Amino acid sequence: MMSNKLKLGFGICGSFCTHAQMLCVMEQLSEKYDIYPVLSEISSSTDTRFGSKEDLKRKIEDLTKRSIITSIKDAEPLGPVTKLDAMLICPCTGNTLAKFAHGITDSAVTMASKATARCGKPVILSLASNDALGANLQNIGLLYNKKNVYFVPVSQDDSVKKPYSLVCDFSKVEETVALALQGEQIQPFLK
Repeated sequence: MMSNKLKLGFGICGSFCTHAQMLCVMEQLSEKYDIYPVLSEISSSTDTRFGSKEDLKRKIEDLTKRSIITSIKDAEPLGPVTKLDAMLICPCTGNTLAKFAHGITDSAVTMASKATARCGKPVILSLASNDALGANLQNIGLLYNKKNVYFVPVSQDDSVKKPYSLVCDFSKVEETVALALQGEQIQPFLK
């Protein structure tokens, strides 16, 4: 059965405290997009105080009706073979942000993003990083100016206790994806 929905890669990284919000976004987007889930190796193999890896995988597969991609080898065809219309990384950790900014492809999520970008399709980043305004600020600047890279609006989640931390506005992911598919960056980026 062929779907006429746009194909959206959905990369999930290890900002475990935001996984519940990510699942709500995934559920919302699954109504409009054919989602190809890509789970980082750490998210795929780690139980945390926020939930077990098995529960996370089960929820993702229930929402997307697809097997989860967890290896570089399985993520590589998302560009040249399985033509994605866009790639969303939600949540996007500082680690993944830095790797994507510098062309390091050592995970399923970075490979899926690279494979999508090399086909000229949008890559949308939903940051959740404790060092976004510190070590990763230069990477945000680098990617903000790169063609076909878009950011979900961000704000500080606790400016007193975590002054370098930024977290995306999960309620803006759907709108950001829709605008990115039209070649536009949602504004304002910083809230």
